[in-house]
Amino acid sequence: MPARLRTRPVGSTGLRATEIGFGAASLGNLYRRTGEDEAANAVARAWQRGIRYFDTAPHYGLGLSELRLGRALAAYPRDEFVVSTKVGRLLEPNPRPTALDTDGFIVPGDVHRVWDFSRDGVRRSLDASLERLGLDHVDIVYAHDPDQFRESAARDALDALGELRADGVVRAIGVGTNVTHQLAGLFADGLLDVAMVAGRYTLMDQSALATALEPARRAGGSIIAVAVFNSGLLSTPRPAPEAKYDYGRASPELVARANRLADICESHGTSLPAAAIAFPLQHPAVTSVALGMRNAAQVDSNLDRFASPVPQALWTELVDAGLVSPESIT
Repeated sequence: MPARLRTRPVGSTGLRATEIGFGAASLGNLYRRTGEDEAANAVARAWQRGIRYFDTAPHYGLGLSELRLGRALAAYPRDEFVVSTKVGRLLEPNPRPTALDTDGFIVPGDVHRVWDFSRDGVRRSLDASLERLGLDHVDIVYAHDPDQFRESAARDALDALGELRADGVVRAIGVGTNVTHQLAGLFADGLLDVAMVAGRYTLMDQSALATALEPARRAGGSIIAVAVFNSGLLSTPRPAPEAKYDYGRASPELVARANRLADICESHGTSLPAAAIAFPLQHPAVTSVALGMRNAAQVDSNLDRFASPVPQALWTELVDAGLVSPESIT
């Protein structure tokens, strides 16, 4: 078992992140409850297996993910890990409390999310995140889903984050999104160090290649690839007929495409999930693939898949079959 995964640079910031990162949304009770011990053991197992990049957000469980991740990381030297969080959704008392959050997390709805990408909102959000995490700084801060608020939100947040970076409060700044059309311009204008791209650079969807990865490469920036299983379709060796794709049920056409990918993977002695994890890292702009890990067993499963050999010949056949772009494979 390796003591540490390989790292790659995060743009020109001086930061380095492990090729596999720990996505902490599940620590916020995404879709179902995660026990306190489950959460703590997941982080401990990730550390034991060599993961040194951890990503969270206020959105995840209305702050619960940050609280749990911070408690777990307190056991380790601060200069040995990279942690990222996000801004854009302030957590404020809910004037109409609900028994449960209404955005997919199994937590009480006593606070709610308020969109705010302003300078004041960004600073308030980061201050609150630092308190929940129990840290005096985070390494990377992303503007979280700014496209869901308004077109100018990304630039508003990045202006504020740029000030924090200049003051040394954070090392790297970026955008986390599954809508990538703005990223090329943001990289070209020097506003981004890194972008977290969700579900748009996978074996099923390579639309971010032109809008994010190539612009990042040209600008000397980095990409963190997330949602590489596209909500589950690529997470098993053979997709089930009722498999999810981008949070909804996958169409028969998508299931058929995933089965074709699985056929080719199996012919090369590997699996669809292993190839799904390995694929983004074939592009030089991709620093890390962050995977959701609810418990220690999921940590082991993800890292065992990553360790599974994926031959170069697989990528060649996928290109020849028209299933991935030639520019994706270097």
